Amino acid sequence: MEEKMINDELNALISLLDEPDAEIFSRIRERLFSYGVSAVPLLENAWDTSYNNSDVQKRIEDIIHDIQFDNVFQSLIKWKQTPQQDLLTGFLHISRFHDPDLNDTEITNKIGLIIQDIWLELNDNLTPLEKVKVINHILFEVHAFTFNKADVDSPANSWLNLLLETKKGNPVSLAILYIIVSQSLKVPVFGVNLPQNFVLTYIDHMPEKIRNLDRRNILFYINPANKGAVFTQREVDLFLRQIGLEVNNKYFLPCDNVTIIRRLVNTLIVSFEKKSNLEKAAELKKLQEALE
Repeated sequence: MEEKMINDELNALISLLDEPDAEIFSRIRERLFSYGVSAVPLLENAWDTSYNNSDVQKRIEDIIHDIQFDNVFQSLIKWKQTPQQDLLTGFLHISRFHDPDLNDTEITNKIGLIIQDIWLELNDNLTPLEKVKVINHILFEVHAFTFNKADVDSPANSWLNLLLETKKGNPVSLAILYIIVSQSLKVPVFGVNLPQNFVLTYIDHMPEKIRNLDRRNILFYINPANKGAVFTQREVDLFLRQIGLEVNNKYFLPCDNVTIIRRLVNTLIVSFEKKSNLEKAAELKKLQEALE
C-alpha cells in the first residue's frame, strides 16, 4: 500500500513538470529529488511519453541526472566511512557516474572468471616473482588487457565496465583491476601513488594495516601499464630524481584505497578537460569532495 501511495505521489508530481511558474516548479523538482533513485524509473517512463514536449523532457533529464549524481556522491561518502573501503566497491561507485545502471553482478562475475583463471595456475610453492608472472600471463596475454596508448586521454579507459568490455585501460584502472584480482587470491599487491604513472608494489606479507609497513617490506614494483613489468626501489628513486621530486616514502610505500579512488577521479578530470568537456570535469571535482 505504501509503495502505491509513493507511486501515486510521484506520478502526480511528474504530471506537473510542465509548470510554467519557476518557483512552483522548483518546489516540485525538490520533492521529486527527495525520493532519490526510486523516482528514476517513473521519470524515465514520463520522458518516453513526453516526446511532443521537449521542455518537459529536458526538465526530466536534468532531474534524473541530479538524482543519479547525488546517489554517486552519497555512495562515495558512505564508502569512505566504511572500515574496509573495499576497492571494487569504490571503483563501481565511480563507474556509475558514467553508467548509473551498472550491473554489479555481471561485473563481479567477469572479474570472478579472471580470478579463477589465475587461481588455477597459482600454488604455494611459487615465489613472489613467479606468482606475478602467472598474474601477468592471465591478465595481459590470456585476457588481453592492455594500456590504451592510442587514446590515452579517453575517459572510457577509467570506467570498470568498459575496461572489462574493451580490455583497454589506463595505468590507474589497470592497476585497480590488478590489485582486486591479486588480493582476492591473498597475493600481497598494493597500489603506489607514484606521480605520472600509478604503479604497484609486492610486499613480503599480507598486512592488517598498510600504515605499519616500511620500505624494508617492499620486494619489488609492478608496472601494469607495461604488461606487469617488474622493477626495483632504485628505479623509483632514479625516476623521482629525473622529474625533480624529493625522494619521499609516500612514493615508495602502499597507499590506501581512498587515495587510489582519488587518483582515479583525478585521472578522469584530466581526461575530460583534455576532451574539452568542462562540465563533466566540474562534476568530478565535486565528487572529490566526497573523498576528502
